[in-house]
Amino acid sequence: QVQLVESGGGLVQPGGSLRLSCAASRNIFSINANAMGWYRQAPGKQRELVARITAGGSTDYADSVKGRFTISRDNAKNTVTLQMNSLKFEDTAVYYCNAQTISGIFWGQGTQVTVSS
Repeated sequence: QVQLVESGGGLVQPGGSLRLSCAASRNIFSINANAMGWYRQAPGKQRELVARITAGGSTDYADSVKGRFTISRDNAKNTVTLQMNSLKFEDTAVYYCNAQTISGIFWGQGTQVTVSS
């Protein structure tokens, strides 16, 4: 079992920045097959992948956030961070931390990001 706790959501104006953090209850990246990432779900839409990072350090991004969002990890602190810059109205959603492990898939409780003027 893995517990994931997100922090850092909030209200920001278009063009602004936010930083989301996710703390895992254990070291996800100690196993090569594991990965962590961020998904988001806007009202009336399906949950979609935003960014993910593997144990080997490879990263993937949704086309809509490439060049604006950066995912990183701190193995010592068991945390994954999503730096979001140049935020747009369409980035408004609930953002969920995700851990994909050989023992299962785990989700955080979600944190709201609202981009509004």
